[in-house]
This record gives sequence, C-alpha cells and structure tokens, in this order.
Amino acid sequence: MDEVHWAAPPERDEAGSPNVVGAVALAASIRILSQVGMDAIADHEKNLTRHALRRLKIIDGVRIYGSTDPDRLDDRLGVISFAVKDMPHAQVAAILGFEGGIGVRNGCFCAHPYLLHLLGLSEDKAQVYQQEILNGDRSNLPGLVRASFGCYNTTEEIDHLADMLERIVAGDYRGDYVLHKPTGDYVPQTFDPAILHRYFSL
Repeated sequence: MDEVHWAAPPERDEAGSPNVVGAVALAASIRILSQVGMDAIADHEKNLTRHALRRLKIIDGVRIYGSTDPDRLDDRLGVISFAVKDMPHAQVAAILGFEGGIGVRNGCFCAHPYLLHLLGLSEDKAQVYQQEILNGDRSNLPGLVRASFGCYNTTEEIDHLADMLERIVAGDYRGDYVLHKPTGDYVPQTFDPAILHRYFSL
C-alpha cells in the first residue's frame, strides 16, 4: 500500500473508539442536574459549607484558610482548606482516609505560588523544596488539606469529618503512620505501598 485516504472531518479528527459510556453518563448526569435544579444544588452546598465552617472553626488546633464566617457565603464555594497544628498535611489526609473513610485532597492543589504565599514561605524556601524533590525526597513539602462538598454530601458526613479532626488533634487515632519519602505520603506501618501498584497494574 503506497497511499493513504483520509476520512473527512469530523471522523479524521476523532481517532479511536468514541467514549460511548462517557457520553451516556454525561447525558444522565445532565438530566439529573436539570431535575434537581442548579439553584437547589447551590443552596445545598451553601448549607453544607455553613455547617462545616461552624463545626471546624471551633476545633482548637485546626486553622481554616479563607473566610470562616458561616453567614457570608455569597463569594464562597463548598471547598474548605485547612491545616492541623504540628501535623503534616499528608499525615492528616492519610488518617482521614485510612481511619475515617474520608476522601480529601492535600498538597498545593495545582496552585503552588498561591499556597506558598498563603503559608508565608519565601522564594528561597521554595528553592529548598524544589531541590529536595529533585533529590527524590518529598517529605517536607508544604501544603494544606482540602475538603470539598457536592450535591451528594450530607450534614452527617460533615459531622464525621469534624469528629475525625477532633480525634486527630487529640492524638486519638489508631495507626502508626510512616512517611514514604519518594511520594511524601503517609501510610499505616503495616501497609505496603506496593499493594497499590499491584492493584492498579491489573
């Protein structure tokens, strides 16, 4: 075969199999969101955020970044970033996940310059962190923990998060967490990080 016959657009620009399952899921999601209504979803997220701020801001040892006023939510989304005093953000996230079954994000959230500014870290300190990363050590990376609320969350789940944070601040957690320097993650001492690699390599 010495020649190629190109299909006409759009087929020429859409290589591979179409994401049929994704298209069906998108349509179902849009239908449900339309039935519930975006105003109702926004009100629900505001109520969750209000409840979370009221619970989290009174926990001694938890610092919320951003507005903590539960009655001024017009410019606030259902996202709360926080830190626990004297505990690395990655360890807080690990305890919440392993012991509380709570999925949070930790780190700089793809906003490294902004987080460094929020945390009051200098450019010189940022260079130190960068060199540590290049040396294969992510154990000291700065960051926060972020909890995000959606239309599927409940006030009971917010209470569970707050209760777990109270336990963490009090040192009332079961695991003996070990730092995995190459990733900066914390895992319970009996947990083998290689399990994750084996699981996701199936």
